[in-house]
Amino acid sequence: MRVGPSMNYPIEWVYQREGLPVKVLRVNEGWRYVEDPDGMRGWMAARMLARTRAAIVIGEGAAEIKGEGNASAPLRWRVEPGVVGELGECTDSWCEFSVGGHHGFIEAERLWGDGEP
Repeated sequence: MRVGPSMNYPIEWVYQREGLPVKVLRVNEGWRYVEDPDGMRGWMAARMLARTRAAIVIGEGAAEIKGEGNASAPLRWRVEPGVVGELGECTDSWCEFSVGGHHGFIEAERLWGDGEP
């Protein structure tokens, strides 16, 4: 992550975690002004970002992954805060969420990274 939209600007942060979601706030040619889950903002080269939508589990305690997008659906498994997964469609406050080949639905309020891409 750089402080400005070119290679001429200094590096502010180097991310080590693959798949960590970021929100794109602004676009400038081959650069994206992004925000990470901790609220850090800066510029990244577009080629450094994956097109796959991801989200990170937030909140206190384990979050339930359900078989369908509703509270009464059967529980499939639980995930701890900090788990990163692939984000699918979100409707009625539930989002499709996949982690390590396992698929299910999680309440949108337990995710950072949902919303408009």
